Amino acid sequence: MVDVTVRGAGIFGLSIAWKALQRGARVRVVDRHGPGSGASGGIVGALQPHVPDPWNALKQYQLESLIEARDFWDGVDATSGVSSGFARVGRLQPLMHERDIALARGRAEAARSNWGASALWEIIDAREAGNWIPPTSTGLLVHDTLSAIVHPRDAIRSLATAIRAKGGEIVADEPDQGPVIWATGWKGLLELGAALGRPVGGGVKGQAALVRHDARGQPQVFAGGLHVVPHLDGTLAIGSTSERDFAASATTDDLLDDIILRAGKVMPVLTGATVIERWAGVRPRSVSRAPLLGPWPGRAGHHVANGGFKIGFGVAPKVAGTILDLVLEGVDSIPADFHTRRLTDTQNAFASNRAASPNQSGQGQALSPRKSCEP
Repeated sequence: MVDVTVRGAGIFGLSIAWKALQRGARVRVVDRHGPGSGASGGIVGALQPHVPDPWNALKQYQLESLIEARDFWDGVDATSGVSSGFARVGRLQPLMHERDIALARGRAEAARSNWGASALWEIIDAREAGNWIPPTSTGLLVHDTLSAIVHPRDAIRSLATAIRAKGGEIVADEPDQGPVIWATGWKGLLELGAALGRPVGGGVKGQAALVRHDARGQPQVFAGGLHVVPHLDGTLAIGSTSERDFAASATTDDLLDDIILRAGKVMPVLTGATVIERWAGVRPRSVSRAPLLGPWPGRAGHHVANGGFKIGFGVAPKVAGTILDLVLEGVDSIPADFHTRRLTDTQNAFASNRAASPNQSGQGQALSPRKSCEP
C-alpha cells in the first residue's frame, strides 16, 4: 500500500515523490517510459530567474525555489551518492547598447528590493570576468548570482536513486492508490484540456547541442537568445529553440545547425568545438506560461502539477512542497495565477458569455504556431 501515487517521472514527478518521502509518506511513481524519458532528460539545465522587475507572484515563487535549490539538491545527492551537477555558478549577459545599460541599472535596483540579500544583479566591467565573456560592445555585462545549473540527466538519475534508497517505488505500471498527482508533461496538458473541453496548454519543442568544451565552474551565459551552460562533467550545452509547430518531437534539423553556428559568435571560444550530441524534446507549456497546480477539476482525489515551461528544474523544489501541502496536509498555498481553479473559473465565464451571446464560440485560444529562439 502507498499513501500517494505520482504519475510521471520527470523533474516535477520525481521532486514531488522525494519530498513526500521526506514527509514520511509512502510513494509510488508510475511512468511506463521510466525516469527522465521526456523533456526532463535533456541536456541544458539552466536554472535562471526572470528579470527582477516588474515583480509578480511567479517571480517571487521562482526566487524562493532557486534559493531552496542548493539544500534540495545537496540532500538528494547525499542520499543517492550520485551528483546532480548542481552548482550556483551565476550568469553573464552582455549589454550591447546604452538603452540596455539604463534598463540593467533599473533592474539592479529592483533586485536589491525584491531579491534582498539572497543574490546580486549587478553591472560589471567585462574585464572583471576574465577570458570567459561574451562579446559586448559597451564593455559591460550583467552578472547575477542567483542563476544555477544542473545536468538534467544526472539530476534525474540522482533523484530516482534517492527515491529508491528511501523506500519509494518507481514502476512502469500499477493501479492508483491514495491521492494521485499527475505530472505527465505536455501530453498530460493535452489530456487535461480534452477532459475540460478547452485548451489549457500543450508542448513546445526545443533543440539543443552538447559540445566538448571544459569550462566547469564558469558562469553560464545568456546572449543572442542562446543559453551557454558549462556542466561540471566538462561538457557544455547550447540551446535552445522554441517551436510550437513541429511534426517530429525528437528529431533535430537545421534550426539546431543554426544554433551551433551562432554559438561561436556568442562565445568565440566555442568556435569549432566538437558536437558530441544533438538533442530534441518537447516541454510542457500552460496557456498562462506559469506552472499549473491544484485539484484536477471534476476528478476527485486527482491533482495536477504540470507546465513548468523553461523553468521546470528551477521551480521543482517549490512546486513539490506546494502540491504536497495540499495533498497531504490539506493546506492550499497555491498562488492564484497557478491554480487549476482558474481553469474552471474561465470555463464558467466562457459558458456565461456564450449563453448571453449565442453567436460566440466560447472556445479558448490554442497555442499559436511559430518557431523562434528562447528570449
